[in-house]
Amino acid sequence: MSHPRGRRKPTEDHDEEHENHERWLVTYADMVTLLMVLFIIMFAMSTVDANKFQSLRQGLAAGFGKSVTILNGSDPMSETQGDSSGSAYEILVQDLPPAQREAAKQVLQTADQLRNERTYDEAKVDVQKLLDLWRKVKRALERRGLQDDVQANVDERGLVLSLVSRHVIFQPDVATLTPRGEEVVDTVAPILRNLTEPIEVDGHTNQEPVKPKYYPTDWELSTARAVNVLHRLQGHGGLPARRLRATGFGHTKPLVDPDKPGSQRINKRVDIVILSAAPAEARAHFREIYQELT
Repeated sequence: MSHPRGRRKPTEDHDEEHENHERWLVTYADMVTLLMVLFIIMFAMSTVDANKFQSLRQGLAAGFGKSVTILNGSDPMSETQGDSSGSAYEILVQDLPPAQREAAKQVLQTADQLRNERTYDEAKVDVQKLLDLWRKVKRALERRGLQDDVQANVDERGLVLSLVSRHVIFQPDVATLTPRGEEVVDTVAPILRNLTEPIEVDGHTNQEPVKPKYYPTDWELSTARAVNVLHRLQGHGGLPARRLRATGFGHTKPLVDPDKPGSQRINKRVDIVILSAAPAEARAHFREIYQELT
């Protein structure tokens, strides 16, 4: 009996090859690992909060057939977000085989690096906006010959306008602005009025160990100075009260080293702080970026 072309007649000399019914497990395991890494990357690149982390933790634990309790321990939110050693990310990958665990760590480190770079770039844009605001304020002061009465800085809060001239602020033991000081505040106010950010007015005294004449301590004196500037911004400048707050720091935050000549005159000041709405992780880069750009 003939056979169709191309077909071999089975012989009894060779055993039939058995099909491997378990090969799909390898593909399935690889897919599950990649899915877990994907979730970790999404988690790493997102804004972390406690509710999101708890949901992710429970979902991963259920998906891998693990008890939620194995992921418990120290609060992962207290760890540094960018640290993949001993952090929430380490907890999530601790049960992977060594090779896959190392690959997951590399992916997480890359995600953290990208997130940090993105945060830095966003912070740089915010600092540029603050510097543009300062240039606008400076031009307004220059038109009136008042540019030497205000110094600017950028810190983790935002843009700080320091009224530092002895002609501007206050006579010793007094909390009222001089006429020149009122002119400075009135020059700055129209620019600040067009903003939406909240503004903090900080009062400071110098480091002279002398009890104020009209106030119990320098804390009350510095607070009274801040409140008077706030009233000027609101009453004459037209800034809404909801955007303003006043704080007194006494002698605790000198602008320059108290041992330097002339520092007492500069450290007796009021700071008008335009508070940035950027996230805290972005504002943490503000000082560094300001020094880089100026």
